[in-house]
Formats: sequence, structure tokens, C-alpha cells
Amino acid sequence: MNTLDKLTILADAAKFDASCASSGSNRKAKPGALGDAAAAGICHSWSADGRCISLLKVLLSNDCRFDCVYCMSRRSNQCARATFTPDEVAELTINFYRRNYIEGLFLSSAVYASPEQTMSDMVDVCRQLRSKYAFNGYIHLKVIPGAPQELVAQAGMLADRLSVNIELPSAASLRKLAPQKSRQGILTPMRQIGEAMSNYAAERKKSRRTPKFCPAGQSTQMIIGASAESDLHILTLSQSLYTKMQLRRVYYSAYIAVNSAPNLPMPATAPPLVREHRLYQADWLMRFYQFQAEEILQATAPNLDERLDPKAAWALRHFDLFPLDINRASYEELLRVPGLGVTSARRIIATRRVAAIREEDLKKLGLVMKRARYFLSINGKKLVAAIPSHQDLLTAMCRLEKPAISHLSPQYRQLRLF
Repeated sequence: MNTLDKLTILADAAKFDASCASSGSNRKAKPGALGDAAAAGICHSWSADGRCISLLKVLLSNDCRFDCVYCMSRRSNQCARATFTPDEVAELTINFYRRNYIEGLFLSSAVYASPEQTMSDMVDVCRQLRSKYAFNGYIHLKVIPGAPQELVAQAGMLADRLSVNIELPSAASLRKLAPQKSRQGILTPMRQIGEAMSNYAAERKKSRRTPKFCPAGQSTQMIIGASAESDLHILTLSQSLYTKMQLRRVYYSAYIAVNSAPNLPMPATAPPLVREHRLYQADWLMRFYQFQAEEILQATAPNLDERLDPKAAWALRHFDLFPLDINRASYEELLRVPGLGVTSARRIIATRRVAAIREEDLKKLGLVMKRARYFLSINGKKLVAAIPSHQDLLTAMCRLEKPAISHLSPQYRQLRLF
């Protein structure tokens, strides 16, 4: 099988991996080296379903020895199989980069021999790119659970970002759908990466000559909808990963029914894209808006309302706290107002140091008034003449959400490189 045939198979097999992250690295250009990686993230192109296509997103192999029930590359599936050599991937990457097809490499793999051999070959790809080809651009490498610690350590010195897929939200789901994988096997390298990042960051404070370890951080991917965990369970797990493992991102991937099995959703079931969308919004609240998972959801109502965004849902449940006076509310309180973002809240705080905010100033500050007007007042004066009833306000907020989710499509496809 020639290289192009392998690329056709293995680029298509990579389409189900959602955690194709942007850089976040600031690897500078070097004399005699090819490319760099900007801290603001590499230049992206996006497919209609929201997938990043600016990297060479490919598997080293889809010839898997595991039989995970939900996976297209599972051992028992009858599909075309291929395996690259490390030399082939390195050469493809550098040639595509020189032709300006891509900005970097996203490399994952099925476990085709053993976790150790698979990880060793993936590290070899990175080593060739950095040493043989002097490639200084962005590399995102998937870590194989069960790989030896020394290979994970080498990967962190070569790649900009590492990720270990947690796959499913609970150990029970892993035993049910991926019995050859273990939660401990996934969390061990994730913890190793987090600890190494902290140690190297501490050393860099002492000496700027200390090399960077995984400068763009680590991420993970979680499949949503293949098992029965609630949104509260998922968000609580994500919160724990952010806190304990120093994750940069958790990616939520709506389950696509590619296989039939008694313990999986029916193949005719559409991917839960709206649920995925709401989980990303809730995740954003935890990362940037100082929300806790137990505030967004409760045990009595453990799933997100798909009709409206999680912040609006929280505000409606706590409507007794509103309206907030925009000239007196704290930064933390402003972050909880629907229609206000981090930037607009900071602008409000900065403006108040100079002069009191007037109603005509609000749009200039970046507020989305069609949402925020129900939850704010100015010097005791409400921005709406009469606050609607709770049901009318819920209806109005849900109506505002329809354009935001109308673009979601159940069709997943990997765009061609040519």
C-alpha cells in the first residue's frame, strides 16, 4: 500500500477525535529551523461541524488490538486497515508544511502492537521532525495509556501539547464499553504530565535556560451520549481534572453511532450535538466565569436544559438576586449576568473608576442588551418597565437561543487535504 492510500484511510479514521487543539505555545522561530508556533494559536480553518482542519490530523495506525464497543477502529470491525512508519509521517508532515497545506501535526494512533511500541513510534515521529527536519512548528501528540513513563517524558519535551483521552465519564462505563482499558491506566500518564509541567515551570523560575515541557499544556476528550452519565457527573469530573491534573481543555465529543451493540445507542440515533454544545458552554463558565459544577447543576436536576444556555438557566433559577445595580455590583456578580462576558465585565469595572455608568453607555461596553436588560438596573432604576413573569422570561430567553443552535448539524465529515 502506498503512502497516499494510507493517508486516505488514516486521515479519515482520525475524524472522530475532537480534541484537535490550537497551539497556546510560543515556540519562537530559530535560525536554520522551519516554522514556529504562536502563543495565540495557529491559524485555523474549520469544517461545517466545527472540526479544526489546519493541522495534519492523522492516525499512525488504525489496526487496533483493542475492541472498544464504540470505536470505528475496533478489532472486530471489518474496515480498511493501514499503518504508517514513523519515517512516512515525518516526511508527509514536512512536505505538507512546505506546501502551506497545514500549520502543524496532530498525531494519534490505535494500539497496533503494544502501548509501548505504539508510543515509541509516535515519539520517533516527533524526534525526526525536530532533529532531522529542524521542524519548529506545532505538534499535538496523543499519549497512549499504558505507555512507559520515560516515553511520556520524552513526548513532553518534543511536542507542544499532549493529550490522554479519558474516553468515557466513569470507570463503570469503561468496563462496559472498553474493557481492555482502565481508568488508572488513563489517569496515570495524565497525572505524570501535570506534575512534570509544574516541576519544569518551577525550575524555569530559577533558570530561564530550563527547557519547556509540554508548553501548550494537556487536554483530554470525553465521549458524550454513549453511556448514561448525567451532565452533573460529567461537569464534576471535568472540574476535578482541571483542578488536579492541570488540564488546559476538556473536549466533549457527541457520540456517533458507528457500531451496533446492545449496550450502545441505536445507530439511527442522531449525535447529541445540542447537549455537546451546552456542555461546552457550562465548561466555559467553570473555566472563566468562576462557576462551580454544583452551582450549574444540582442532584435534583442533573442535566442541562437544552433550550437555553447554562448561565441564563442559572440566572432564572436565582432571579431573586436580580436586578443588579451596574454601578455597585462586584466583578464576580457581573460575571453571572446573562449577556455579560469577561471583557464587558472588566470594562464596566474600569469605567466605574472614572464615572458612573449611564444607560446610553451600555452598548458601548459590549453588553448584549437583549439578554442583560432583564437582570440589570442603574442607580436603582430597572432597564425594563416591567419584569415579565418567570414563564414569560423563560420563553423569551429560549427564543433568543434558537439562532445559536440552528447551525448544529448531525453530519460529521473530515475535509480533504486537497
